[in-house]
Amino acid sequence: MEKILNITNGDSAVMVMQQAGIPGVFLPWRDVLHDGPVPAGLSLEKLSEVRAQFIIAQGWGKPAVIINSFKERDTELLSYRNFSKVRLWFEHDLYDQLQILQILDWFSENPPETTKLTIICTEQYLGLASPEQIKALLGHEAFIAESHLMLAKKAWAAFRSSNPKDWQQLLNADTTILPFLNGAIVRLLEEYPDCKTGLSRTAQTALSILLKGKCSPGELFAKYQETEERRFMGDSSFWVILRQLLASNPALMTSAPGMQITLPPTLDQILSITKAGEKVLIGEQDWLDSVVLDRWIGGVHLMPGNVWYWNQKSQQLVKQN
Repeated sequence: MEKILNITNGDSAVMVMQQAGIPGVFLPWRDVLHDGPVPAGLSLEKLSEVRAQFIIAQGWGKPAVIINSFKERDTELLSYRNFSKVRLWFEHDLYDQLQILQILDWFSENPPETTKLTIICTEQYLGLASPEQIKALLGHEAFIAESHLMLAKKAWAAFRSSNPKDWQQLLNADTTILPFLNGAIVRLLEEYPDCKTGLSRTAQTALSILLKGKCSPGELFAKYQETEERRFMGDSSFWVILRQLLASNPALMTSAPGMQITLPPTLDQILSITKAGEKVLIGEQDWLDSVVLDRWIGGVHLMPGNVWYWNQKSQQLVKQN
């Protein structure tokens, strides 16, 4: 019997795979790579330290647990030669596509030798699948070739570059061997400030929903999810965006008097758009005039003096003069 290492996007997927009786060891990747710094020039272990500190700073778990999770993950990956096969199980959305790039880039630097590399990547959300659906996905398993590794290496370097144009240039590359990568490239670019509003696509969507009426944070997140062609963002990341819109001066949205957004939210937390939010939404005001930008997208640190806008119409990034 083959000894298999199954690498996938998180614990929910692992749970369903175990229920489906998928053989092997399971390694959930557990990193929200579209949030926070992913700078170039760091080994897997050093990058894991950066990622762990970012997640700790967000308050997304206990520091010791987060640090140990990354260490255990990297140690398991380093043991890949103990397995006859490493099988990647991922989805079509931005969250998963970035994880695929990181893992395949690592294997491009650490040749699998006698260990077979395969991938299963479809439009099926793994954590929402039934055991029967998981079993059926085995029919989509494909071998990972050198061409997969080379494209991933190029794309991962572009993602970690301090020049966002490197990521944009991937739109001109042939990415068909990773069929969902092109969509992920565009979706990440849409998280740069919009050239008219200064808002990311996610923030702009949240305000557009509130323009139609007040709702709770939970309702807002659910309605936002419905707007995504490929759902990738968890509620923790979404909450960070909402808090930024609440904290800007002037605020673009407001909550019930004295209420703060908590995770999980309570039913008495109600959000509504402000007049300032309406002005930004229609392009009468740039949100970045109201906030001090301090945000990482991959290897790009957006901050005063390094502000990049995304022009959806021209599909181009433009640096602020």
